[in-house]
Amino acid sequence: MSSPPQIFDKTLYARRRARAAKTVGDAGFLHRRAMEDIVERLEIVKRRFDLAAFDGAGDLTSMLTPACDVEDVISMDLAPARLPQTGLRLAADAEALPFAPHSLNLFVSLLTLHTANDLVGALAQARMALKPDGLFIAAVFGEETLGALRRAFYAAEAEITGGVSARVAPFAAIQDCGQALARAGFALPVVDVDKVAVSYDDPLKLLRDLRGMGETNTLMNRPGPLRRDVLMRAMALFAEAGGTEKFEIVYLTGWTPHESQQKPLKPGSAKMSLKDAIKGAS
Repeated sequence: MSSPPQIFDKTLYARRRARAAKTVGDAGFLHRRAMEDIVERLEIVKRRFDLAAFDGAGDLTSMLTPACDVEDVISMDLAPARLPQTGLRLAADAEALPFAPHSLNLFVSLLTLHTANDLVGALAQARMALKPDGLFIAAVFGEETLGALRRAFYAAEAEITGGVSARVAPFAAIQDCGQALARAGFALPVVDVDKVAVSYDDPLKLLRDLRGMGETNTLMNRPGPLRRDVLMRAMALFAEAGGTEKFEIVYLTGWTPHESQQKPLKPGSAKMSLKDAIKGAS
C-alpha cells in the first residue's frame, strides 16, 4: 500500500509550534474560542469520560468544567514545548498515535488536523484508540480560512513578479471533512462550522498572529523567501479590500460504533415522502 503524499512538512510544523509556545497565549484567540465551543459540547453530552486525550490544547484543558465530566486527561502535542507543565503529557503526532486500542473514552483535537497528510488515516487511528461508544471531537481550519490574505498575496506577486506562489496553505472543504469522518468508520458523524471575521487596522498584525499561533506556511513544496516589495504590496491590497480576514473553524464529531446507538433508517422506510415533505413546508 502506497504512502499518502507528503503535503505538509511535519518537522517544520513541530518547530513552528514550539517556537510559538510562548506567544500562543496572546495570539491564540481562535484556539480559546474553539476550546470554549468544545467545552459547551461536552457539557451537553451528559456522559462521563474516564480517560480523555486532548491534542493541541495545551494549558487550555484548564477550561474544562465539572459539567464536562472528564476524569483523567492526557495532553498531547507534536511540539513538547506546547504541553502543560503538569498532568499526564505526551509528545506525539496525531498521525502516529501511541495509544492502545480501545483505551480512551474521548479524543479531542484542537486545530491541529488541518496539517495532516492523511486525514482519514489520522481519524481512523483516533477511532481505534477509542472504546466502543467513545466520542471524537476535532476543530480544524476550513477552506475559507485566510482567503483574503491568499488573494492579496496572489495579486501582489502576479503584479510585481508576473507569477504566483502558494504563500498560504490550502484547507479542506467542509464536505471533505464529513466524508473523512465516514471513511474513518465513525458512527453518527456531524460536521458544523463557525465563521469568524477579524478586522485588522494593521495588516502586519495578521501575520504576527499567525506566527504567534505557529500557523505560518508549512507546505512541503513551499516557495522561497517572500520579497519585501511583494509583502508590502500584498498588505496594501489586503487593507484596500477592507482589512478583514475570515477564519472558518470546522467541528467534526463522531462516535465509535456501538450496538446501543441510533441506527439510520433504511432506504424507503420513511413514513413521509420527500415530495410530501416539500409540500408540507410550502
